[in-house]
Amino acid sequence: MKDDTATTTELIQNQHQKGNQEMCRATEVVSTVDRVVDMSSPVMSQDELNLIPPLNFAMVDNGIFRSGFPDSANFSFLQTLRLRSIIYLCPEPYSEANNEFLKSNGIKLFQFGIEGYKEPFVNIPQDTIREALKTLLDVRNHPVLIHCKRGKHRTGCLVGCLRKLQRLCLSSIFDEYQRFAAAKARVSDQRFMELFDVSSLKHLPMSFSCLKR
Repeated sequence: MKDDTATTTELIQNQHQKGNQEMCRATEVVSTVDRVVDMSSPVMSQDELNLIPPLNFAMVDNGIFRSGFPDSANFSFLQTLRLRSIIYLCPEPYSEANNEFLKSNGIKLFQFGIEGYKEPFVNIPQDTIREALKTLLDVRNHPVLIHCKRGKHRTGCLVGCLRKLQRLCLSSIFDEYQRFAAAKARVSDQRFMELFDVSSLKHLPMSFSCLKR
């Protein structure tokens, strides 16, 4: 009986030690997980917090961007694009602050004044869009930002005509236009893009384009 009692006691002690070892291993694993998983948010620098893109900003293609009218809050962000030029599609003169930003950053301004309009009074000048496209296709002007007032209609028409040169189908061109115009999408803009004749521009190089076909 003594031997049986001794054996039982040893068994209990062994199980107890084994349990302690497993608990230690479990504790070690938990501690490791606690050290590896860091749920805290990354700390952003003040410079990163100041990088505010203009309204409706997006990349169109390699070296080509689009947006609404940028203001002083967007200047730090625009500096990161290292722009060479801006294509401005409104007839109103640039503000003094915007002109100073262009001068201090060596950015050239190309202005193609197209009057704002609302349906049914539509007057999108094909010649002006064609001249703006020539400027847009010149890689010496890249990186370039296209903008009008809100980056929807005039900018959307110019980008849509660029897409025709890139041989995108009309449904894709209209989808892109509608993403930016949203509830303000105009049938007249889409009709203009559909009828726009790109034949006189097909000789111009588009080596910058990642969408060239």
